[in-house]
Amino acid sequence: MAVAELRNELNCSICLNVYEDPVILRCGHNFCSTCIGNVLTSQEGSGGYSCPECRMQFEERPELQRNIVLRNIAERFQSTHPEEESGGILCTYCINFSTPAVKTCVNCEASLCKGHVKVHIKSPEHVLIEPTTYLEKRKCSQHKKILEYYCCEDSVCICVSCRLDGTHKGHQVELIEDAFEKKREKFRNVLGDLSSQKEEARSRIQTLLGHKDKVKRKAATFNKRVTNLFRDIHKKLDALKKRILNEGHRQEEEATNSVTDLIQHLEAEIDEFSKKITMAEKLYNIKDPLNVLRDDGTTKEGQKDLKGTTRTNDVKDLHEGPAFKSLLKGLFDIVNQVRLDTLQVNSDIVLDIDTAGNNVNVSKDLKTVSYTESCTYPTSPFINNQIYSKIIFSSGQHYWEVETSKTGHWRIGVAYASIDTKDGLIGNNKKSWCLRRYNGKSFVVYDDKEMGLMQTFSSLRFGIYLDYEDGRLSFYELSDPVRHIHTFRTTFTEPLHAAFLVLNSSVTILNVAQ
Repeated sequence: MAVAELRNELNCSICLNVYEDPVILRCGHNFCSTCIGNVLTSQEGSGGYSCPECRMQFEERPELQRNIVLRNIAERFQSTHPEEESGGILCTYCINFSTPAVKTCVNCEASLCKGHVKVHIKSPEHVLIEPTTYLEKRKCSQHKKILEYYCCEDSVCICVSCRLDGTHKGHQVELIEDAFEKKREKFRNVLGDLSSQKEEARSRIQTLLGHKDKVKRKAATFNKRVTNLFRDIHKKLDALKKRILNEGHRQEEEATNSVTDLIQHLEAEIDEFSKKITMAEKLYNIKDPLNVLRDDGTTKEGQKDLKGTTRTNDVKDLHEGPAFKSLLKGLFDIVNQVRLDTLQVNSDIVLDIDTAGNNVNVSKDLKTVSYTESCTYPTSPFINNQIYSKIIFSSGQHYWEVETSKTGHWRIGVAYASIDTKDGLIGNNKKSWCLRRYNGKSFVVYDDKEMGLMQTFSSLRFGIYLDYEDGRLSFYELSDPVRHIHTFRTTFTEPLHAAFLVLNSSVTILNVAQ
């Protein structure tokens, strides 16, 4: 009962057979593509289209979307339930009772049960196939003969008459079985290729999933690092704010105290002036001239006292300039410290004299290399005008800055420790990467391939950023603002040195912390 119900669900409502190449309309109903196509064609000119099932109207001829899932279900059902598909194919020769057929003879156009198959003619022209009522598909539509051959030129199955007397006469043909095997071999090859591509795609997915996890881990580390960085910045800013505000409060208190002191002094002077005014008024009111003139000394002393006392105006003020200078210096120190912490600045990079070429001169602090025509290191096995750093980079993120001479030819970059000491010019092999300046033009160089840079440099200072695990080497021009020059992307497999080349020029490794 379940099989019959499933067969009913898989029947097209137009032809009442199991779906062939089913398509679906917008209303959700499915039909054989040929069946619904014929219905829609018959509806042309009627002013619209409608679904044969629910009569839903469409102003324009609806697009037919293949229902791949339903097609697969129908095909699977047909292959596993051939009797149900055809309504139950019975043996042609069992006329007195119904016996299910197990084979169909294409030549006889008859279906055979197990018993009749055993006694059926075994000659080659009697081809036995799975039970079916669609024998027309097995015969030539023109000659009504069994399709035995395959025309390679027209890619169609033909009968013997088509081959000998028909339109395919003289064409290259093969037996259907041979053509079938060749086709199957092609399918096997295609399946092999598709399987390989499928496995490759799966492997790629695994790689991408691994990369996704890596990105997530890096993002988590980055977020944590940024969070901690901002927490430290807030602490430093709060401390700086407190220090600057305390300085402002100190100056405010000192200035207000000086004003208070002066006011108190002036109030004392006012009291003294009041006393002297009273004394002067008494002298002024004496009527006897002799008494006034006899008190000449007292009067002079009084006049002297009337002048009062004077005091330098030493009122203090709030001086914003030094406070803001301290503020800016504090902010600069915080920013500089953040730069050192986040970029993991390498201020300890020095030149390795043991890798210096003959025609270079190295400063005493091992920070500057310059070109010289004299043979400074006559026993050096290295290229005449190159030198590497003592420090090597085998992991992590690193940043350093250099200053170049205004003229001459120079190269700055990195190189593997295993680079050839005799002909390993940095940039001219697969073991080094560099930024190059030559004849006023700028290039980035790797594997002896140069790429010219459009921008011109307004600064002689450059920053180099290396992320070993991420395979990133970036160059920056330290102008105002800082400009990105170029980034190499690769996979580093060996420890790296900072590398320098000079020709009629010089390069200095800067102490970034200063």
